[in-house]
Amino acid sequence: MDLRFTAEEQAFREEVRAFAQASLPEDIRNKVLNHQRVEKDDYVHWHRILQARGWGAPTWPTQWGGTGWTALQRLIFEIETFRAGAPRMLPFGLTMIGPVLMKYAGPEMQQRFLPRIPNVDDFWCQGYSEPGSGSDLASLKTRAVRKGDKYIVNGQKTWTTMAHFADWIFCLVRTDPEAKAQEGISMLLIDMKSPGVTVRPIKTLDGGHDVNETWFEDVEVPVGNLVGEENRAWTYAKYLLGHERTGIAGIGHCHRELRLLKHYASQATDGAGRPLIEDVRMRDKIARVEMDIMALEMLLLRVATQAAGTPGPEASIVKIRGSEVQQDLGMLMMEVAGPNAWPYSPDWLEPGATQPVAGPDWAAPAASTYYDMRKTSIYGGATEVQKNIISKMILGF
Repeated sequence: MDLRFTAEEQAFREEVRAFAQASLPEDIRNKVLNHQRVEKDDYVHWHRILQARGWGAPTWPTQWGGTGWTALQRLIFEIETFRAGAPRMLPFGLTMIGPVLMKYAGPEMQQRFLPRIPNVDDFWCQGYSEPGSGSDLASLKTRAVRKGDKYIVNGQKTWTTMAHFADWIFCLVRTDPEAKAQEGISMLLIDMKSPGVTVRPIKTLDGGHDVNETWFEDVEVPVGNLVGEENRAWTYAKYLLGHERTGIAGIGHCHRELRLLKHYASQATDGAGRPLIEDVRMRDKIARVEMDIMALEMLLLRVATQAAGTPGPEASIVKIRGSEVQQDLGMLMMEVAGPNAWPYSPDWLEPGATQPVAGPDWAAPAASTYYDMRKTSIYGGATEVQKNIISKMILGF
């Protein structure tokens, strides 16, 4: 694999860089680069700016309004937009349910939902995990009983990211309780405004409210909202998770955080008043994580170019390494901030807030970043689960 950019790829990188610099709203850029909270309107605004440029669905084929970009172009786009301070593109529609609908849904469902995703006309969330059914997803208990032309859904989902913003949820439900665990599961698309749907917030360690618990009490769902075939959703779920795990690697996020880390290390000082970036041990730690990011980028390129659109066990390798690198960056950020990261208050993450104690403002969110990165080794399938997948599918035991 030739890792050098061609002239066309270099020109594309400059095009993306110039666009992001000129088109990303300054208020959104400031929130992202200062590790402050990004709200629903910010995500939607940025998506619609990209969609107006024709870049609203970077990973999609042109048939469905996507860019038709190569794997390298998609990687360049992610790195350059993140470096500019852009928020991540919402994955739930673009890289999760979107590919599933393209592969498994019928034409009517595809025409109904796919064109609305790139412009965020529909805001999606994911209904997979349940209390006691996270890593062991096949043990889920949410039931859907068919009655005429409707399913009646009862149960609970947890860790439902951004459910409080969502218009729709793609939801795994048990439709055949007598079948083997993986064989009795179906996927339904459920309108979050349906009577009987209740969303309750879950506050995370960093004080944020990204995740929720979602309850379904006699929720009526039209049979036409069934994805593919009844009791076949385990196949769809695995396909979706492969796309999700590749995205969790967060290569654009890693590049941005590395640049910020170097900047902060040049501003912070040791006990003798010297910049931390001049400390040989700190330089060594930064160099090591930079090499890890370079290796992760090469791994992503190999997976993206060899997967032919169907992520396999390689997605688990990418997910593990991406999680580890993001956590290492969060830990180094805490180390550079030192005592200035404490005491920590979630209020510092609100736009316009400043750190109410001695120390630089950039140090205030360091603890939040550290806390937030703890979850990367859990969501999308815990690291232990990914190692089991690698063991079975690659090593054969």
